[in-house]
Amino acid sequence: MLYVKAPAKINLTLDVLYKRPDNYHEIEMIMTTVDLADRIGLKATESGIHIESADRFVPNDSRNLAYQAAKLLKDTFGIKSGVIISLEKQIPVAAGLAGGSSDAAATLKGLNQLWQLNLSLDELAELGAKIGSDVSFCVYGGTALAKGRGEIIQELPAPPNCWVILAKPTIGVSTADVYGAFDAAKAHHPNTAGMIKALEDGDYQAMCDNLGNALESVTLGMHPEVAQIKDQMKKFGADAVLMSGSGPTVFGLVQQEARIPRIYNGLRGFCGEVYVVRLIGEREILA
Repeated sequence: MLYVKAPAKINLTLDVLYKRPDNYHEIEMIMTTVDLADRIGLKATESGIHIESADRFVPNDSRNLAYQAAKLLKDTFGIKSGVIISLEKQIPVAAGLAGGSSDAAATLKGLNQLWQLNLSLDELAELGAKIGSDVSFCVYGGTALAKGRGEIIQELPAPPNCWVILAKPTIGVSTADVYGAFDAAKAHHPNTAGMIKALEDGDYQAMCDNLGNALESVTLGMHPEVAQIKDQMKKFGADAVLMSGSGPTVFGLVQQEARIPRIYNGLRGFCGEVYVVRLIGEREILA
């Protein structure tokens, strides 16, 4: 069994610019990886693609992005052998943390090794773009600006060291519904250039000041409990708070470790899934 780590991501910024002629949205977002990760096990078989997971919310068929990644490689390179893909989930499902996309990216990287395809990360990222908008970023990991549908990746410096507190309410959010209700003219658009400068300068306060997500107001309008988590996280002492992706997970940045127990315990009172993790924003750590 070959094992590959599949880390979650958070959005430091997420901007939606306009709807394209192909019905996708043109996006511009800065993402970074955190040390909450799934573990993907890959075992060669004679034929077929088989998904195994103890999580009842994880599909075991072609809806699963890891399944799609394996099928894409099989079809593209004429691979006759099969694979059992074991998904040990730590990243919450449908949380705005790219769990499924990271699983797909890890599957691409693992099968590249298992099937001896000798593809570069750039080639794997190009394939990943055919599966989903976050998969290309997840192939590289680290910290990056993603543009287009998410497939145009520009590596950025890692954020300053800090703790990240993740809180996911017990609701699901439909990404399609959020994008469907999004109005670019009414949205608050984050300062992407300001965030890039903050990262280049290693300026923690500027990073906190430039957090922004154009989809946040849409999701908060649909799900008031997400707004409640944001308010509570700020009240308990996080330096900065933002929703990741289309939600519903909210994250808070904290530099002083002593503040963490109050925030964590306060959130655990009304939010089932709360995690304290570190940033792992360097690409080479994930290679």
